[in-house]
Amino acid sequence: MAATPQNPAASAPRRKVSRHRGEGQWAAGHFTPLNGNEQFKKDDDGLNVRTRIETIYSKRGFDSIDPNDLRGRMRWWGLYTQRKPGIDGGKTAILEPEELDDKYFMLRVRIDGGRLTTEQLRVIGEISQEFARGTADITDRQNVQYHWIRIEDVPEIWNRLEAVGLSTTEACGDTPRVIIGSPVAGIAEDEIIDGSPAIEEIQRRIIGNKAFSNLPRKFKSAISGSPLLDVAHEINDIAFVGVNHPEHGPGFDLWVGGGLSTNPKIGVRLGAWVPLDEVTDVYEGVISIFRDYGYRRLRTRARLKFLVADWGAEKFRQVLEDEYLKRKLVDGPAPAQPVERWRDHVGVHRQKDGRFYVGFAPRVGRVDGATLSKIADLAEAHGSGRVRTTVEQKMIVLDVEEAQVESLVEALEALDLTAKPSPFRRGTMACTGIEYCKLAIVETKQRGSSLIDELERRIPDFDEPITININGCPNACARIQVADIGLKGQLVLDENGEQVEGFQVHLGGALGLEAGFGRKVRGLKVTSEELPDYVERVLRRFQDEREDGERFATWAARAGEEALS
Repeated sequence: MAATPQNPAASAPRRKVSRHRGEGQWAAGHFTPLNGNEQFKKDDDGLNVRTRIETIYSKRGFDSIDPNDLRGRMRWWGLYTQRKPGIDGGKTAILEPEELDDKYFMLRVRIDGGRLTTEQLRVIGEISQEFARGTADITDRQNVQYHWIRIEDVPEIWNRLEAVGLSTTEACGDTPRVIIGSPVAGIAEDEIIDGSPAIEEIQRRIIGNKAFSNLPRKFKSAISGSPLLDVAHEINDIAFVGVNHPEHGPGFDLWVGGGLSTNPKIGVRLGAWVPLDEVTDVYEGVISIFRDYGYRRLRTRARLKFLVADWGAEKFRQVLEDEYLKRKLVDGPAPAQPVERWRDHVGVHRQKDGRFYVGFAPRVGRVDGATLSKIADLAEAHGSGRVRTTVEQKMIVLDVEEAQVESLVEALEALDLTAKPSPFRRGTMACTGIEYCKLAIVETKQRGSSLIDELERRIPDFDEPITININGCPNACARIQVADIGLKGQLVLDENGEQVEGFQVHLGGALGLEAGFGRKVRGLKVTSEELPDYVERVLRRFQDEREDGERFATWAARAGEEALS
């Protein structure tokens, strides 16, 4: 048909109609892989790579590793290649993975519930000294991470860990990651319910089970019966929070869909009360929804939080009940707001059996293998056989008799592991940073440690709870959006117009008490060198302007931009 003024479309090129491929949801019949990650997972389950590591790669060396194993499936066993030394942050997003890769690995030991015996801790320390150049960082998910691991040594490391009941199984990858739990489960005087049996049952049924080893992305979980809300439940894919039901007694309130990174979301309550003996069934139902309905088209939208945001709590609960549990859940109450501002269990606290636990603060989670071995020795010398890690990069020694407490506190102090930290030592966390991480843009651990020293020297009278979280990139491993002062690493311009390491600042984030994300002040970025000056300035303004009893987060929400700059 010829084009006419009455029919202009006749001359327009015909637009190609493309069929939308959906979001890659298995439950919708979309099984064709839509990206490289989905393809390598379909080609071979990540759990199968262990055999190749033990029989081929550890014997033939780094150069023999298949690329899809190296940057994909090996994560299913806690292994990431670490950053090659000497590559600055400006090249992080420019270089290809093989250019960033060193021939050494980070290896993550999963510590579900943060629970360790002194024997296990000593083995972790010994492995660090023998195979990891002394490295052993405590993470904000209760794990321990080694660096400088050679592929040749991995089978022997596994043998030693597994001989004492530890594992790196699914410590990374698109899997059910470590189940974080209250580090004082079963011993705290004020505990609502002990979630430890549920953690153990989930480990038995879910971890290493190939029915759940190919998820759209990672799956983070938390279980705690502490009224302190001590597991950051608001930012996990699934969380069980201790509550007392008015009719049924102690149990758990169910939360889903939390997470941070570049699209942060606070988890939502499903309004359901779950008794202890049903936690694993509900966990399995939720992780199955994620496996079957989770988005697999774009990695950036593959976390459970995006599905929950699209469905809403009501539909999510209905699908869980109707399709997976085949029964209705009991409606239940929300958890009460915690009375305490600190949730890290640092200090000396009485247990319900009359003994004491002692929580102490390493510097930004940075310890070493020799120190971990010494902690095990100290714990045993003071009558304890159990230690715990926390989600704040802290540690706890359990079961200390009253007569031994003062001696233990002094011995820890001698190792620079204080049970009486300043607010800055207590509240500062840092991710791995550019020292080892291929995603990082700036240095974090040393920056955090030096910031603590500067603030203790400059503002010695500051006595308010304050959280300062330092992250080397936008991915929020150190939870920058929910800190009082969150620092996101990036390259910034200094006063001479030179590109240097620095941070975008988030202010007034919080968990527990009115959980929410910090505000970003327009254009506010600080260089690493300016950081102590900036933090001191803001904290002094807070001291001067705060109302009686006002928290930093509340002040930051109402303060003018000038006060925050």
